[in-house]
Amino acid sequence: MEWETVIGLEIHAQLMTKSKIFSGSSIAYGAAPNTQANVVDLAMPGVLPVLNIEAVRMAAKFGLGIDAPVSQRSVFARKNYFYPDLPQGYQISQFDLPIVEMGHIDIPLENGETKRIGITRAHLEQDAGKSLHKDYAGMTGIDLNRSGTPLLEIVSEPDMSNAKEAVAYMKKIHALVQYLEICDGNMQEGSFRCDANVSVRPKGQKELGTRAELKNINSFRFVERAINIEIERQIDVIEEGGQVVQETRLFDPDKDETRSMRSKEEANDYRYFPDPDLLPVRISDAFIEAIRATLPELPEAKKQRFMNEFSLSDYDAEIMTSSRPLSDYYETVATQSGEAKLAANWVMGNLSAALNKADKEVADSPISAEMLAGMIKRISDNTISGKIAKDVFEAMWQGEGDADRVIDRKGLKQITDTTAIKTMIDEIVANNPAQVEEFRAGKEKVLGFFVGQVMKASKGKANPGQVNQLLRERLK
Repeated sequence: MEWETVIGLEIHAQLMTKSKIFSGSSIAYGAAPNTQANVVDLAMPGVLPVLNIEAVRMAAKFGLGIDAPVSQRSVFARKNYFYPDLPQGYQISQFDLPIVEMGHIDIPLENGETKRIGITRAHLEQDAGKSLHKDYAGMTGIDLNRSGTPLLEIVSEPDMSNAKEAVAYMKKIHALVQYLEICDGNMQEGSFRCDANVSVRPKGQKELGTRAELKNINSFRFVERAINIEIERQIDVIEEGGQVVQETRLFDPDKDETRSMRSKEEANDYRYFPDPDLLPVRISDAFIEAIRATLPELPEAKKQRFMNEFSLSDYDAEIMTSSRPLSDYYETVATQSGEAKLAANWVMGNLSAALNKADKEVADSPISAEMLAGMIKRISDNTISGKIAKDVFEAMWQGEGDADRVIDRKGLKQITDTTAIKTMIDEIVANNPAQVEEFRAGKEKVLGFFVGQVMKASKGKANPGQVNQLLRERLK
């Protein structure tokens, strides 16, 4: 039997406010446990929540970014469940009247086409605290620093049909929230994570299969692995005569498996009702238009501009705009060097490889955009060759200064003196008569031998283009 997969994602983006959504406590990462939780976060008797308007502004900004209407009236509700790190015994969230509904985002497919993914809703809510299970002699520690941290939960339509589409969608949302400057997107710190709802059904069947929710996945690689493993598990269960159970599952990357955590609740299990301590949020047209005026150039618009302005391919422009820091870095290199395509090659090639090896983000690169642009200028004006540039790049990465300083200090300037190159060629031709005859007999590959000998004699400094031209003239 042929199967098809249906996937929807619930992404939790931590908003970049300075304080929590209903209290004045800081949300700075890395503080000692329970040092950033005040009486509101601890749910002490008699305290009342006060809505952080900045969280509302950021949520509305996201709505405009996905071409969705921003609700002028939204309501906070209590989502009732018990967990040790939830002091109130309920989570303040939004249910039937969220702040954003019915948007969309387009994702690239492997065949070069795009696919539109619907976004059902994006709603504001508070995060819970954190349960700590290690180093407590069999007990569980509770850290309430995260309690009340503002989240925007972004719920997609079940429009994705494989793990690669899910990753592409997640990456698009990740880039968008960074462009909008509403979330730093730091997955290691938990600022951006997702739950994946996965189900399978016989190909052609309209009715959806029973879904399982994969909880709190915080990397693109893990999302793809977890979904693929869960798809295989569900198909195996059904083909062996069993039934998929609606439940919440945990992905274990060490064992490459998903395992059951608990049965999956339905909305009515949470007994949602409007929070009596919070009035409905009313947003004016003027408020929305003021936010619209602050929108930056968004990824799709920037991608199209890069294609038009820098003559990049669709693929290159997609990569160069995949994150705001990367797009800013590339644009600086391309503009200052005047060599847009060469800049893209170096950013996607040597720079990306070095960053991956060092486990660094582009914002932390030892080579600034201005430094890389300076090096590319020296390739462009024939001061150095592409091969020598690799040595210059490595020296800059190691902190030895900009390209001009490295070139001067190490004597890496390319030899472009025609007379000097001709002298080397004459000597090499005279010492290799057999290879000369082979070339003249039509063996073009022998030219590579001569080029290699000249480059060796010049210690890699001869201009390769000149070497090729002068060799052909000499070997006629």
